[in-house]
Amino acid sequence: MLELTRRHTERLQAQMTEHGVDLAVLADEDTIAYFGGFWGYLGVEFGRPTLMLVPRDAEPTVITPLMEAEMVAAMTWVEDVRPWEDAGDNRWENALRELLHGYPHSAQLGWEPWRTPPAVELVIDERFDCARIADLGPLIARMRMIKSDDEIAIMRRAGEIAVAMMGATRDAIGVGVPEFEIGQAALDAGTRAAAGFLSGRGHEAFVSPTIHGVPILQSGPDTAMVHRRASLREIAHGDPVYLCCCNLVRFKQYRLGFDREFFVGAVDDEMAAAYETTVAAQQAALAAMRPGVPAEDVHFAADAVYREGGYAPGYRTGRAIGVSALEAPELKPGDRTPLAAGMTFAVDGGISVAGRFGTRIGDSVVVTDEGFDYLTEFPRGLTVVGD
Repeated sequence: MLELTRRHTERLQAQMTEHGVDLAVLADEDTIAYFGGFWGYLGVEFGRPTLMLVPRDAEPTVITPLMEAEMVAAMTWVEDVRPWEDAGDNRWENALRELLHGYPHSAQLGWEPWRTPPAVELVIDERFDCARIADLGPLIARMRMIKSDDEIAIMRRAGEIAVAMMGATRDAIGVGVPEFEIGQAALDAGTRAAAGFLSGRGHEAFVSPTIHGVPILQSGPDTAMVHRRASLREIAHGDPVYLCCCNLVRFKQYRLGFDREFFVGAVDDEMAAAYETTVAAQQAALAAMRPGVPAEDVHFAADAVYREGGYAPGYRTGRAIGVSALEAPELKPGDRTPLAAGMTFAVDGGISVAGRFGTRIGDSVVVTDEGFDYLTEFPRGLTVVGD
């Protein structure tokens, strides 16, 4: 994985040379993982930012909190790791100032403005006019659109972990079982699956198999709420039960989207019809995916199915995924980015009937030369589980 992230940095430096950028100041956790191959467990929300500075024609430097410096140095391929302290002369602001002062005022800096904390921006602005700093956000987003074979292999593993979680969810559902118990079963299954894909040696020694977070899981009429978390509510006969793995599964920092819904004991005709329309809309979107197709056209394919079924679509059909849960492009009106082989997406279907029920489905896929391939392979038909 370290060689993969080193190659990403070399590509960034080539792009910087082409665009006349002398130094990139990177502050976003996902961006740093993509280029540096490491991640910490602190951040600016704790008052402890980690930064990666990438010169156009020299080796990068990482600035990181002293308490994480040993771990970061062991994780990354970057050799120049500079620890900073909470007080005294060796605060992060001074470590950043020292590096910035190695460049003349006329140097062209680059950053991701929407991913750079204001505290970091203030230090940069002391020496460089932030209004003149190049926005590298679109450039980096384009780099991350097309996944390499190595990245897709990692995401396939993430898909297998998500499938293990969904299987455990299905098996844990039963009348009288509280939602949080079902969510915990999913987390436990995902953790065990991830552990089976790790050697515990080298860089993988720093990859935790633990799947953590609060599962997006609802049952009964609460399935209309889309993102409500697992609660104390107990499952009843006739309930729909929905699990979304979005932002739960992260394997070697790569994420995906994956959703399924199950019906307990029985399903009424209205819910069944809505679910079938949901699946049909997602399948229409997937059938439209191939290189050269504008991203919004995939959305419109799903939109047509909803409208034909008498439902009004209310949100995008999908989004690109990778190191971040939301990347570019998005499958929504107005995004005309042409699809290309190697792009990876979460492609969703969903209908909400307020106060009564919702029906959902979601898969992660990779665009291929011929169309697409699933990263999450799990039954999509209407599934009734036992009482």
